[in-house]
Amino acid sequence: MSLIKARFDVFKSDGSLAYFIPVQFNPTELAYAKSNQIAEIAIPGLDSPVLQYVYGNAETIQLELFFDVTDFAEGHIAVSVTEMTDRIYGLMKQERETHAPPKCRFAWGMPTASGPAMAAASGGAEASAAPFWFSCVVESVDRRFTMFNSDGVPIRARLNVRLREYKTVDQMVARLGSADHSKARVLKRGQRLEQISTAEYETPSQWRRIARTNDIDDPRRVEPGTLLRVPPVRPASVVRRSPQEDD
Repeated sequence: MSLIKARFDVFKSDGSLAYFIPVQFNPTELAYAKSNQIAEIAIPGLDSPVLQYVYGNAETIQLELFFDVTDFAEGHIAVSVTEMTDRIYGLMKQERETHAPPKCRFAWGMPTASGPAMAAASGGAEASAAPFWFSCVVESVDRRFTMFNSDGVPIRARLNVRLREYKTVDQMVARLGSADHSKARVLKRGQRLEQISTAEYETPSQWRRIARTNDIDDPRRVEPGTLLRVPPVRPASVVRRSPQEDD
């Protein structure tokens, strides 16, 4: 069985699929890369610095795409290979609505469009499932035209494409925190601190802890989309309603 042809799924600003762009030939390889930003903290008397994790850099993919229209290179049916390559290059351009390049998903070798990988890709907390799909924006496209017909029309091309991982704040926040560590939550429109307290501590009374942790003076004036730090869950003997908190 031959490998399913790779493609770029292109999404609208609301997250729905706008269209997809199939590639002519599957890439022969995909190169994934991810790195972390690590700070070195020097402590006098130690023979090496203490390493402190700062943040993770976005994952990237490097791939080469090949396009060829030599079967339609001459005469009145002559076709330029740019009709194919321009669609990929167009993913670098700003969209009119968002003023930014579109969010894409590069899908490669997925067994079915309705399989578990696609289900996860459409809304899960993971932005990548190497080598099957990769949520991304197109960071760079290097075009190289390698053959022309007798009229100078390009008929063969290679594109070196670099993709950068795309994650929403909600996807990144979903991976943070545990029962005994600080968590992070994004305040949604119409949501109150009491609701976050209920979801995290099973009581609305702990909203003051969240407000104090985030230096919030007026919980009614917190903008939707604000990233909030949620303190660790306290033991049951500590997390309880007090007369002051129930006011």
